[in-house]
Amino acid sequence: MDEAAIEDLLAAFGPVRCKRMFGGIGIYVDGLMFALFAFDQIYLKADPDFARQLEAEGSRPFQYEARGRSIKLGYWTLPDSAMDDPEAASDLARQALRIARAAAALKPMKKPKTPKN
Repeated sequence: MDEAAIEDLLAAFGPVRCKRMFGGIGIYVDGLMFALFAFDQIYLKADPDFARQLEAEGSRPFQYEARGRSIKLGYWTLPDSAMDDPEAASDLARQALRIARAAAALKPMKKPKTPKN
């Protein structure tokens, strides 16, 4: 799946921006990443409730091995049933964006960098 296919699948959701990163693609709205494409899968940002919903639909968590440990991030695969259903994919993307916005609101503001003289 390439950036155009991702944008087509999420067309009912609205315009998204795809940005290459670490061998995958970050999927953004208004500068906020709410999904990613890696390992031939679209992954959606999820909180515990949404993760349970996605798991019930057959989704799997984003995880990888690093330094002998399994690392899990808060992203879950887009269910297979939504891969051929742009409306379903867009509904799930809206939930992921809501979760990403809520998580971003909880992060402390970064201090602006001051130039060194």
